[in-house]
Amino acid sequence: MARAEIALRKTDSILDELDELRRQLNERAYDLFCSRGGPFGDPVSDWLRAERELVWTPAVEVRQRDGRFEIVFAIPGVDVKDLDVRVTPVDILIRTSVDHEHTTQAGTVHVCEFARGRAFRCVHLPGRIDPDSVKAHYRNGLLHLSAAVAEEVAAGKSDARAA
Repeated sequence: MARAEIALRKTDSILDELDELRRQLNERAYDLFCSRGGPFGDPVSDWLRAERELVWTPAVEVRQRDGRFEIVFAIPGVDVKDLDVRVTPVDILIRTSVDHEHTTQAGTVHVCEFARGRAFRCVHLPGRIDPDSVKAHYRNGLLHLSAAVAEEVAAGKSDARAA
């Protein structure tokens, strides 16, 4: 698969996106709660089931070296144009949808563990980055991001070593 560049959206905060996801999870968990008759049961299980039904969280790796953060997300089966990547000085947020369907013409499926639905993953970085420096590409099911550590952080660390 060819390497594809990703358009990034710089934003001041990802709180609106997190609030919207929380609202949707609350609604689904409440629907599950009501469908089983109310207070008898396990509301935590309702919440966890709502999460499983509405979103899946891709695996991630965050590494720091040579003055840069390198972040890799495992998101197989998505079209590059459907990736929504948002960047703040301290967070990376990715969203996309994954459709995995079975047809009767392809035979009987006995086991399928492919994720489907909406992928949503927010990574709070261990340090500040320069959002203008972020580069991203998608290849072989992996979304790679690279971002320079913000100047004030890099300067602060070198000052701390000198003391």
